[in-house]
Amino acid sequence: MTEEWQAGRLDSDLDGVGFDTLAVRAGQHRSPEGEHSEAIYPTSSYVFRTAADAAARFAGEVPGNVYSRYTNPTVRAFEERIAALEGAEQAVATSSGMSAILAMVMSLCSGGDHVLVSRSVFGSTISLFEKYLKRFGVQVDYVPLADLQAWSAAFKPNTKLLFVESPSNPLAELVDIAALADIAHSKGALLAVDNCFCTPALQQPLKLGADIVMHSATKYIDGQGRSMGGVVAGKAELMKEVVGFLRTAGPTLSPFNAWIFLKGLETLRVRMQAHCASSQILAEWLEQQPGIEHVYYSGLPSHPQHALAKRQQSGFGAVVSFEVRGGKDAAWRFIDATRVISITTNLGDTKTTIAHPATTSHGRLSPAERASAGIRDNLIRVAVGLEDVVDLKADLARGLAAL
Repeated sequence: MTEEWQAGRLDSDLDGVGFDTLAVRAGQHRSPEGEHSEAIYPTSSYVFRTAADAAARFAGEVPGNVYSRYTNPTVRAFEERIAALEGAEQAVATSSGMSAILAMVMSLCSGGDHVLVSRSVFGSTISLFEKYLKRFGVQVDYVPLADLQAWSAAFKPNTKLLFVESPSNPLAELVDIAALADIAHSKGALLAVDNCFCTPALQQPLKLGADIVMHSATKYIDGQGRSMGGVVAGKAELMKEVVGFLRTAGPTLSPFNAWIFLKGLETLRVRMQAHCASSQILAEWLEQQPGIEHVYYSGLPSHPQHALAKRQQSGFGAVVSFEVRGGKDAAWRFIDATRVISITTNLGDTKTTIAHPATTSHGRLSPAERASAGIRDNLIRVAVGLEDVVDLKADLARGLAAL
């Protein structure tokens, strides 16, 4: 290896390499110090050679760092790696998954524009649209995720953006992304997909025709429940607008969190494979238990979109939701009886988590909104981690015994 390669950017050496190599190497920069692991740049500002150099960088006439609110080498490395894994021209990192959605909508929509959102999205996503974005004149309607005819019928002349979670949180509903992209494009709209549950290791929406993909990096991209962050990716023309919003409004990802996510990406595929394997075992087992009314997991042949999941994903994910007999009281007894699994609403961790969506992640929604999203009081969500699956099954058996 040449000294120039050791100290420079490695991207040009990665053309045509596989996903796992990109997950470890893409976006990596080396300083003249020659560090092997990516460096963290915890600085707020940068020194310029001359006043003219400062003016040129601020004007965007020459490349280079300006201010860490929107240019930081560690954050840029994370953005470049995510872009490589998703097949995007550019990615923009933000302080959280919710700020990624906010940045996307504020950048690409104006007052009077119409947005179509899948009905089965994260509760805070609905709150963002209903309580805040509507204040600024953004019109919002909700559509059943899988119903392509309903999507087509819901368009208005001013429809600008379609936003979906596929798979959805927490019921693992899917939409045919390629078909929905065709509908959106035929009507002059953009399609954005929240890919948080699958990650690029299991699904790449841009390759299926979507225009934008976003993540709560807090989840599987980190993988160990350590840091908050988000990211939006797509064509450079669209991302330029998101960068402009980030530069002005400042929902910025910290360099330390970006470094954490870089480390998380290095093990993304192997982690997702392990998550999926245990989830499949637990979903199949839960489906056979007498205290369970229904299991929501696209890896089950009983899932109505099992064939679609096999076609557009390379794995079924790590979230298994199920309804127990007996309503909310029974669901709470089940949750409280577990001893190994953590009672918390986060997911994407090495540690398995369990939650009651109706009173936590979707608790701010009205009863009617929860009913519309399919969130019943007896629903439990388990985000399967990396513990021994035998121990997880034994812990869920404690919950069943409490019914």
